[in-house]
Amino acid sequence: MRKHKWMIKNGSFAVLENEKSTLRGYMVVEDHLITYIGEEEPQVDENTEIIDGTHLFFMPGLVNTHGHTAMSLLRGYGDDLALQVWLQEKMWPMEAKFTADDVYWGTSLSVIEMLKGGTTTFLDMYDHMDQVAAVTEQSGMRGVLTRGVIGLCPPDVQNHKLAEAIAFAKDWHGKAGGRITTMISPHAPYTCPPDYIEKFVQAAHDLDLPIHTHMSETAAEVEQNVQDYGLRPVAHLQKLGVFSRPTLVAHAVHLTNEEIDILAAHQVTVSHNPGSNLKLASGVARVPELLKAGVTVSLGTDGPASNNNLDMFEEMRLAALIHKGVTGDPTAIPAAEALRMGTVYGAKSLFLEGLGTLAAGMKADFIALNTDQAHFLPHTDFISHAVYSASAKDVEHVWVDGKQVVKNGVCLTLDEEKIRREAQSAFERLLTL
Repeated sequence: MRKHKWMIKNGSFAVLENEKSTLRGYMVVEDHLITYIGEEEPQVDENTEIIDGTHLFFMPGLVNTHGHTAMSLLRGYGDDLALQVWLQEKMWPMEAKFTADDVYWGTSLSVIEMLKGGTTTFLDMYDHMDQVAAVTEQSGMRGVLTRGVIGLCPPDVQNHKLAEAIAFAKDWHGKAGGRITTMISPHAPYTCPPDYIEKFVQAAHDLDLPIHTHMSETAAEVEQNVQDYGLRPVAHLQKLGVFSRPTLVAHAVHLTNEEIDILAAHQVTVSHNPGSNLKLASGVARVPELLKAGVTVSLGTDGPASNNNLDMFEEMRLAALIHKGVTGDPTAIPAAEALRMGTVYGAKSLFLEGLGTLAAGMKADFIALNTDQAHFLPHTDFISHAVYSASAKDVEHVWVDGKQVVKNGVCLTLDEEKIRREAQSAFERLLTL
């Protein structure tokens, strides 16, 4: 079969590994790979499709490393509450009513929002994960999917949930042409007993998969862990063998210097969720210290009920701004570093190779922003503009694995009108139960 080859000309490109950070020129894609990017026009054959990149800024697709996509159905349902109150009084009672169809439409709503906003890869930790995988496959998006398990239940229910998580991981890992990968996810140290977490560690070893869990999101959670087990969460998870697997932890807000050193030593990656952490008043993670210690820190939105959007541009902007304010150091997280957190560090956090940068040999997951707008002028520094000025609404085009999935702001793979209608109906049904 003849390769599909096409070239973007006259575009501006984010190349963060380059000293200039951006270049103006050309990018060639063959099937699912970038084969050339540079200022000099390459020789291409007459069958090569040409796309004019004038007034467009091309970036790697954004990588959202922590979320619960079906919770879009609960957006705005419980706001301005402390985490445990929000969970126990608002979220968990409603989520207990969710059917597989609810998860399908809630996930679809989130995937539409993410794709149109330039997110090409996302992690999801939830229930009814076959539905999430089906939406991911249909959408053309890249997903790292995991059946998140809360272990506050009788042993027979625990065993059923674990078996379900293992079966999902086996069934979907590597599917959708490799766009779907899986992880093993005990929800958190405060929702899973120690012996139960150890079973997940063994499952991760058996399946050769990474582990994902919430950790040290609130000060109260850390204190409770010490009361219950005599250890803070980092030492607790280390003792249970979690870090013997490649591990991604979400939040990691409340860490000591010693804990940062432990995460670095075990190459544990961190999903920083600034928007959600601020909204729930969970605190501000010690991201500059984590990065300085060599920990890979990426960005996540968390669920749409605690954010309340899935705009990764907002997360990059928050990551760049709040650490300046907290540290008093305007150089704490520069714009280019925030952009790396939203792209290449995201891919590394999810243990995915060949993603996150625009370079020859990388997978063709990238987006184009419309720079012919007031807030992009003057054309001084597009990296700065992407982090400090842009939003999800500036995304014009999106490609995943070399295939265009958003064109002129319209999703090509999913029926947005139907999804919006079904998601609203699903929420209204939940209210009546």
